[in-house]
Amino acid sequence: MSHTVLRPDAVLVQAVIAGALSFAHLHDLAAAAGQDGWKAWAYPISVDLLLVAAWRRLRSGGAKAGAWCWFLVALTASLGANIATAGLLDLDAVPAWLRILVAGWPAVAFLGGTLLVHGAPKTDTAPTPEVRRTVRDDAPTAAPSAPQLPTTATASPPSATTAVPPALVAHARKVADDHRTRTGTPIDTTTLRARLGVPLPLAEAIAAQLT
Repeated sequence: MSHTVLRPDAVLVQAVIAGALSFAHLHDLAAAAGQDGWKAWAYPISVDLLLVAAWRRLRSGGAKAGAWCWFLVALTASLGANIATAGLLDLDAVPAWLRILVAGWPAVAFLGGTLLVHGAPKTDTAPTPEVRRTVRDDAPTAAPSAPQLPTTATASPPSATTAVPPALVAHARKVADDHRTRTGTPIDTTTLRARLGVPLPLAEAIAAQLT
């Protein structure tokens, strides 16, 4: 069974030392500016979180201008606290402008963190594949042909192939005889069609069989 040997990393040790010192300096500056109790400890956490969010945005790619801006803001706050607490500032008489900066820092950090997190580009969405067209845009498109309807002639000659039921022929003969008895003339195709109520081609076929 192999055992993992933990080796100290000089860079990691330096990062821990720098973070601890910067954390303490931010706490001392916030406490001197009137943020006592737990509020003084919240300020270094807020600065470090903004640094981490900006660094992750820089590593993720995409638009880096905003990430660099907020990274420099958080870095300035951290370095400013280190310099201010190094004896260059009287912590017993903090100026009013510094108190204003410390009091307004939570809103600035919240705005920066929101823009960095919710403004990050989405990397889990696949790009939409490009659809290639097989027909050129300038090529004319053939219009769909309209269905061809059978044309009906206005006057068609009697067709010998039109099948007429014998019962219909017998009925038509009675109608024709009745018309001849009443008028003395043979019945014409138009009258026969009107009396029987059949289409014109069928009436012409019937009339052809009555002659």
